[in-house]
Amino acid sequence: MRMIHQVLPRSCRSVRRGERLTGCADNCPDTGFTLIELILVVGIIIVLAGLVLSTVGYARKKGARARAETEIAAYDPSFTTDSFASFYLYAQLSGNPSGDRTTYTQQRYFQFKGNMLSPPDGTSTVTAIRDPFANSYGYSTAQAFYIDNPGANPNYGFNPTFDLWSTGGTSSVTDAAYENVWLKNW
Repeated sequence: MRMIHQVLPRSCRSVRRGERLTGCADNCPDTGFTLIELILVVGIIIVLAGLVLSTVGYARKKGARARAETEIAAYDPSFTTDSFASFYLYAQLSGNPSGDRTTYTQQRYFQFKGNMLSPPDGTSTVTAIRDPFANSYGYSTAQAFYIDNPGANPNYGFNPTFDLWSTGGTSSVTDAAYENVWLKNW
């Protein structure tokens, strides 16, 4: 087979002003995105952003639950004294019986951060320990009270030493239906 070198018309000339490098003359259509393609791409981006943002609330609540479980586990082994209030729990763990955030007269078992206490301003007198959902931790020693006082109701309380729980961010802390989502030490 013999190759013949032919020069195609318009292939050897230089590019002139106004001409395209692709070899097309003015009969080539302009290329680019159509309005429909742009709307479709923007729509896909909006749907994906919605999917990602819908999981942010779940992730935040899951993180708060994990933090509450960790805090309960940290409080649990360090405290077994009889008490009826979250403030007493704070006073015993922090070594600050006055709650003024400055006077520490006893040994500390736990160092509290400012956002873990109520009120969270860092200067007011402490009234309770806050869970990650901004509610006070529940604290009860009813079972231990029953051991010391046999005339009390023995079915009140779950733990033989003390009960510590977080409501898990639920709105009603007394409704029995909400108790399933509580984070507790029993």
